Amino acid sequence: MLFQTPPVEIARVGELPPGETKKFYLLVDGREVECFMMNYEGRLFAYINRCRHVPMTMDWVENQFLTEDKRYILCATHGAAFEPDTGECIFGPPCGKFLDRVPLVIDNGRVIAQHPIEDED
Repeated sequence: MLFQTPPVEIARVGELPPGETKKFYLLVDGREVECFMMNYEGRLFAYINRCRHVPMTMDWVENQFLTEDKRYILCATHGAAFEPDTGECIFGPPCGKFLDRVPLVIDNGRVIAQHPIEDED
């Protein structure tokens, strides 16, 4: 049986400047899972902090997920590059696969993370 993650407030609207990231944790299937939120070109996206090639965390320095130009999410272990808005890997292993997305909802100025959507492939 899957345990649904209760929605969790992870930030306030406007708290995270463009090109910045923020880690947070969700309870998924009875265990704490590390995730990250990012502001990419003024839009917020969130993913589980786990590469799709080998299940390792992706930040190369604590809470640093983006390439220097802030264009891609970069896996520190494999050098794979992921599109920030879709989570799709476009360079390196695992090209064509997607990061597991964490849906975000804006409610009364609060950014709320919901149960992750794990990619089946």
